[in-house]
Amino acid sequence: MTYSIVARDGATGELGVAVQSCFPWVGAAVAWAEPGVGAVATQAISEVSFGPIGLELLGAGCDARAALAALVALDGGAELRQVSLVGNDATAASHTGSMCVPEAGHEVGEGFAVAANMMTSDAVWPAMATAFESTGGDLAQRLLAALDAAQAEGGDLRGCQSAALVVVGSERAAPGHGRRIDARVDDHHDPLVELRRLVELAVPYAELDRAIELVGALDLDRARSAARHAVELRPALLDAVVIATSLTAMLDGVDAARAWVGDWGGDRERVGLLWRRLIASGMVPDDPGVVGQVLA
Repeated sequence: MTYSIVARDGATGELGVAVQSCFPWVGAAVAWAEPGVGAVATQAISEVSFGPIGLELLGAGCDARAALAALVALDGGAELRQVSLVGNDATAASHTGSMCVPEAGHEVGEGFAVAANMMTSDAVWPAMATAFESTGGDLAQRLLAALDAAQAEGGDLRGCQSAALVVVGSERAAPGHGRRIDARVDDHHDPLVELRRLVELAVPYAELDRAIELVGALDLDRARSAARHAVELRPALLDAVVIATSLTAMLDGVDAARAWVGDWGGDRERVGLLWRRLIASGMVPDDPGVVGQVLA
């Protein structure tokens, strides 16, 4: 009783899945993704194990079509299910069982698959495919466009309640790493509007995480750029302000850092307090005297 999309971004290699349903907590059951491996959406009378098993098959070298065939063959209730997969190799596949509640169907395109069941009309999933293919921007924006297009065609026959969107990176990563966005709306009167707000909120925090990773890799110029971008998107993100200011002082000198933080125009006293505490904890390698020089 859901509409969903799984997709791979051809430019960045990012993988993602997005979903909306008139049932709470849809993200917990439907949306699965693993960096550098693939994404899965399992719905209708959902077999939740299709998520981790599908990712395991993709990770073991199956393309999406082979992984889907294996899942369906193992399931005695396959005619009740919908499941879509996309792999890191850009193959995609989808299954709609004959007993899924109408209107139900799917469409597979280059690097993506959309699926829907218990829809108001059979125009929902074609509209999702068209929106995804025709929308510009990053993968998250294209996934959101697909969900909006589904709703514009009537969406779930019962209405709206919950939604989720996950985007992961193109490279395999240790557990807990490589997840760029994981936004979930478990119960809301307008879940797609709330989901878009959360996705937009996630971007500056993802840039902050990237800045921290780049500092760890000693790629300081790119780390500074990522931290500044985070501040541009969310000026109140003080962690990013401190990183950007500290790296500017380190790379370009105190005067440049003073000018940058002056252009930011936020609460310099609070920045100074956070900066000194990060220095004391060993998380930022600056001399405490630099803080006073920059913020004087």
